[in-house]
Amino acid sequence: MKAMIFAAGLGTRLRPITDNKPKALVEVGGVPMLRRVIENLKRYEIDEIVVNVHHFPDRIKEYLSVNDNFGVKLHISVESDKLLVTGGGILKAREWLDGDEPFLVHNADILTDVDLGEMIQRHRESDADATLLVAQRTTSRYLLMDNVMRMHGWANVKTGEVKPAEVDMADYRAYAFGGVHIVSPSLFDDLERYGRKADVFSIMPFYIEACGAKKIAGYEPAIDYNWFDIGKPETLKSACEWVKDSL
Repeated sequence: MKAMIFAAGLGTRLRPITDNKPKALVEVGGVPMLRRVIENLKRYEIDEIVVNVHHFPDRIKEYLSVNDNFGVKLHISVESDKLLVTGGGILKAREWLDGDEPFLVHNADILTDVDLGEMIQRHRESDADATLLVAQRTTSRYLLMDNVMRMHGWANVKTGEVKPAEVDMADYRAYAFGGVHIVSPSLFDDLERYGRKADVFSIMPFYIEACGAKKIAGYEPAIDYNWFDIGKPETLKSACEWVKDSL
């Protein structure tokens, strides 16, 4: 199976740590996050990975090279001119990800022990075009799911904004997105059409627009798991403490 790791971000919330290194090489328990994500993906028979780079790209390329790409077939998607964000990043990497099989997308700043094998199996057994890791946790932005975990919209509870505008948030259950998703290549043509508006775009507005015609599903694991977004100093500290306690 193939995967893509988003490692191009600027890591602005982690400054000054990311003033001289990419966020993907920030260490948790003495191990760079990029290595943690790759080694975790390998546990689920993922053997071909695309890593996109923008902020300190040579640092990431050198790190992967000296570690023999951690034993996987690796492609570097260089976003040198501008950061394409998540949707644009996937589209740029289409040549490596397209095919007959779904691929997994994982943020480099997400540390989790969720059972990705179960998530992959759930996606394969469904007719979903994309399956998103979700959880009922407090945030400001939510995905709106029906009782069979199909996405119907998005809401920002701080601003009151709901998309599509005609969706009533009260009719759905609200879930936070976990930065891991499985995408079927059936979405690529729709992504291409969406990307004609602008080559820089986030994947979430695409999912919001597509969820009426495409099946965008949520996956809420039945078993408790640990999850950290290490993109902020306070959550990076929590992740380091969890890793230390797990030793």
